[in-house]
Amino acid sequence: MVRLKYCGNRSAEDVQVAIASGADYLGFIFAESKRKVSPSEVQQWLAPHELGAKRLVGVFVNAPAEQIAAVAAQLPLHVIQCHGRETPAELAAVKEAVPLSVWKAIHHGDGALDAMKRYAGIADGYVVDSRVAGAWGGTGVAFDWAAVPRYLEEAARQGVPCFIAGGVTPDNIERLLVYRPDGIDISSGIETDGRKDPVKMKRIEEKMKHCSK
Repeated sequence: MVRLKYCGNRSAEDVQVAIASGADYLGFIFAESKRKVSPSEVQQWLAPHELGAKRLVGVFVNAPAEQIAAVAAQLPLHVIQCHGRETPAELAAVKEAVPLSVWKAIHHGDGALDAMKRYAGIADGYVVDSRVAGAWGGTGVAFDWAAVPRYLEEAARQGVPCFIAGGVTPDNIERLLVYRPDGIDISSGIETDGRKDPVKMKRIEEKMKHCSK
């Protein structure tokens, strides 16, 4: 079963459609980004809803462990995603400060697989994203998915899940599903004019359902 994460929710409307969707994880970005949100906003948007089985992911970039812990104390997060240049020691400090799963983003490129190996025994999961100058994620740019099996193999060796992010859309998701990643992380690919689009979400979910048969 390939899990699905809808990331970069940034309004009450985004949250409403994401909660009504088939996603397993909803992501919120607490780092400099056009999709940056505050803990108080997220609190307000979540208040009218029951989460059910959905899990919440807080995305941070090079944030100190204390800052992450402060956000986690305000929200019912299930996962912390460190999406910057956090070292294994810094990731371990986050795990010590916050009693939640901690995922590490790895940016595809030379040395990415070796970097992933350095977090073995510390990271509880990985998100492999495109490397784009001047941006940490949410760019809508895909990397060469022929590399996906190597990341999945390393994550399996570590006994943790590996999500694939970057440029996934309703039009290309079938090409990614061929590799059977543990999860797919989508942000811009489910947006129209900067808002989460339930029609695009439905197309994504239908294609995932079809591929799982």
